[in-house]
Amino acid sequence: MAGAQERLSDGAAGSDGTEGSSAPLPFRQAVEALRSARLRPEMEIEPARAPQRLAPFAYALEAVVVQEEQDLADGRLVLLHDPAGHDAWKGTFRLVTLVRAETEPEMAADPLLPEVCWSWLIGALEARGAAYREPSGTVTLAGSHYFGSLANRAPATQNEIRASWTPLPGPDGVPDTAAHLAAWCELLCQIGGLPPVGSDPAVFSLPRRRGPRPR
Repeated sequence: MAGAQERLSDGAAGSDGTEGSSAPLPFRQAVEALRSARLRPEMEIEPARAPQRLAPFAYALEAVVVQEEQDLADGRLVLLHDPAGHDAWKGTFRLVTLVRAETEPEMAADPLLPEVCWSWLIGALEARGAAYREPSGTVTLAGSHYFGSLANRAPATQNEIRASWTPLPGPDGVPDTAAHLAAWCELLCQIGGLPPVGSDPAVFSLPRRRGPRPR
């Protein structure tokens, strides 16, 4: 699924794959669970145009973590479905995501930060009881320094996580996509500097990024 991760943000246009009777019932049920999931109050989430070339059926969501009228992190989650199965997925469903936020340059200099960020995804899935297999992904830190008319801006580092995993189906053949969405939202909140719901004070999360974008 590395190719899918690379193309997730290519802007490919398509429907959500649920229109008409051609979409399989398990896919429609999985999408409905996404639409009806109850999420954290900091989340603003809406449907997005799904990429066309990754699977026969796809549904996409875009989300922003908002606190005090400021955007702390944003991301995109795509549910893919191939009724015939996919060798690389080891299943008929796949979730693909891109999440990003700015973080303090001092934090970005920590060589362990990529491993910590990846552990947030795995930890969130496990905490929500979202069964999965075949996780893969990348954590990328990209620094920006400003010059000329932009010299008054502080250096910034963007933290970007691209990942995909196979949600395991339940007895009815449909994965618990609501649990996977809740876990994904926890990842977004944590990369944006907010602790997971119900976490103890020892849980590590990034400081809120410097100068979050006003809404």
